[in-house]
Amino acid sequence: MAGIVSALYRHPVKGFTPERVSEAKLELDRCFPADRMFAVENGPSGFDAADPQHISKQKFTVLARSAVVANIRTAFDEASGVMSVTGAGGEHAAFNLFEDEGRAGFADFLTAQFGDAFQGPLRVCEAPGSYRFMDDPSGHVSLLNLASVSAVAGQLGEPVDPLRFRMNLHFEGLGAWAEDDWQAGDKLRLGDEIELTVVKPTIRCKATHANPETGVYDLDTVPLLKQNFDRITMGLYTQVTRSGTVREGDQLERA
Repeated sequence: MAGIVSALYRHPVKGFTPERVSEAKLELDRCFPADRMFAVENGPSGFDAADPQHISKQKFTVLARSAVVANIRTAFDEASGVMSVTGAGGEHAAFNLFEDEGRAGFADFLTAQFGDAFQGPLRVCEAPGSYRFMDDPSGHVSLLNLASVSAVAGQLGEPVDPLRFRMNLHFEGLGAWAEDDWQAGDKLRLGDEIELTVVKPTIRCKATHANPETGVYDLDTVPLLKQNFDRITMGLYTQVTRSGTVREGDQLERA
């Protein structure tokens, strides 16, 4: 049995708006294209672009710190570096995140929007080279089984938006929790070209409690998973071990 890719998402700025793409070129040992290229530092984080090391997401303006991040809508143009932003009150602005001035402008915009939700000072950090601001440095491409999300929704008695989980590749066509059969080191075939290697399940955090549409914490996702399914994981982290292009509609199965 094979799953079918139903949607692909990138998150250019860590914690901010997911952006759907119809296809993506996955490269060997690289993260999902344009995913977590930037992060907004909430006070000094210790990030050094000359020697980038993994830093806890708690150092940045993320949904695990405050749900108000979801009230800011962002759209990134990868070619130009321009980030179009809409504030909670409908304010519009655009900043070139490839430039110092643009990153500073975006930080100032967010400072005005967030008020006392974050202590700051805010600073927009750009990932150098192939480095990305991932929650887990080994999790280059993340997979989400929509049947598992539906199982949670069924237990809750109301819909659960898959975007709460902020994953790169959504798939359908397999049963709930079928991803548990894919263990660390297993090879997965994605489309006609790509091979992924399973790293580990994705541990969930308070970010999943935030409603991506309303910007409020309205669902205790992690306790719900623990109480009803004896788990705090949802989805898988993988690494690219053979390059290629993935498109919506591609098959995903054990190699």
